[in-house]
Amino acid sequence: MAKLVLAGKANCPYYAQAERLADYLHANLPDFRVHKITQHPDKWEQWLHDICEMNGWEHRQSPIIWRELLDRGGKGLLLGGINDFLDYAQHYYGITSMMLSEEMLDIAEENLQTHIEIEKEEEEIKSLIKPLQIWITSASAPICYQLIPLLANGEVFGATTEISIYLLDNDQFKEVLCGIVMEAEDMAFPLLRSISEHTELDEAFIQADIVIVLDDVILNREVQSLENYIREVSEFCQVYAPLIEKNAKSEVKVISSGKTFVNLKAMMIMTYGPSIKPENVIAVATSWESAAKAMLARKLNMNAAGVKDVIVWGNITGCNYIDLSHAKLYGYDCALWGPANFPHPLLNMIYDSEWIHSEFLSAQSSLSSRVCHCVGMLPAHAVATVLRYWYHGSPPGEIISVGILTKGQFCVPEGIVFSMPVRFQNGNWEVMTELEINETTQEILGRLAHELIQEKLIALKEIKEIHPNEADK
Repeated sequence: MAKLVLAGKANCPYYAQAERLADYLHANLPDFRVHKITQHPDKWEQWLHDICEMNGWEHRQSPIIWRELLDRGGKGLLLGGINDFLDYAQHYYGITSMMLSEEMLDIAEENLQTHIEIEKEEEEIKSLIKPLQIWITSASAPICYQLIPLLANGEVFGATTEISIYLLDNDQFKEVLCGIVMEAEDMAFPLLRSISEHTELDEAFIQADIVIVLDDVILNREVQSLENYIREVSEFCQVYAPLIEKNAKSEVKVISSGKTFVNLKAMMIMTYGPSIKPENVIAVATSWESAAKAMLARKLNMNAAGVKDVIVWGNITGCNYIDLSHAKLYGYDCALWGPANFPHPLLNMIYDSEWIHSEFLSAQSSLSSRVCHCVGMLPAHAVATVLRYWYHGSPPGEIISVGILTKGQFCVPEGIVFSMPVRFQNGNWEVMTELEINETTQEILGRLAHELIQEKLIALKEIKEIHPNEADK
């Protein structure tokens, strides 16, 4: 059995003639098979050149016809053009085409319109399943290596949402990025459409739906001052923000994560990228939440998943305050029993107030040490959790802490990125302003805000010195 392949320009009358004859042969001969390929007139020449080069053929006109021997393997055998096909049908089957020129032209016009409609439908289908475009900066960092499987397994964006991941870093880390790409490809995640490495800034953030900023600065206060660190943060944000504005989608979501200056990074992205929507830029505090819950659970000898509503206020990777006044325990084994969804106020269950203030809340606590020295698993889980909540909503009634641009909530001054309690719903977040805070907490928030204001003033001073017009925006 032989299969005939018939290809041509969609508006070619000779292709229309060959197509009509091939359809007749297929309908009347049990062992005759035909496969038809049409190309838009604008793409025909390049397509014909490529197919001929691949098979070693010489052919210049539309249509082109070849045989594929289904039971023998090997490449197809070129038959030729319309005249060769007419001779073939006459010689083997005693059949020829009697189609008139007007009829050939009418069918050619109909073929072109059908081809255009099919292409349009295919583009619409592709647009419906277009993967989320996720860009990760400083992608050689360990957190990125831990983050990729979490993004690609379907739990963050949904079991039917495909993603494409773009890893961005300096050229010196190209080999590391290539290794990450190769390993991710070998894992064959069903929802990972593509993953690629990038070291050229000009192509950064193209059509990005999500940008995850992982850049950090190495802290050594004996060598550098706070001003120098802030200048360093400002410099890479000054590069990223305009590129995000230029290349990313208008609704792009920007996540600031890492071990240093996450609030400031979010602030500088907004400063240097004024057209990026402020509500779409957040700093991740979930690492501190998770570590605090784990430390409390160890103290209470319970599962950390049962500790809820711990709030992280202020400068996430600087001076912050872990607020337990709204924290609750679920499934805690104590004298008071209730259903699975019955909460116990955490402060009523921890009677050791000295432990809370000396070991848990102190600046030199083991909590701070654990978060600052984590390798990558914890912050990767934090980023993935926040993205899952952003796209699918946070658990009803549960408090999530993120750094957001303030608008005076909880009497915190406007215009700084400050970590506070929010809920995610319908693709957005809102500050849980209904929560009551006592005078002590309000006083602490004032001190935390002062530190962030000072960081902002230093950053704006650096901007003004380098770009006088930028700081006035």
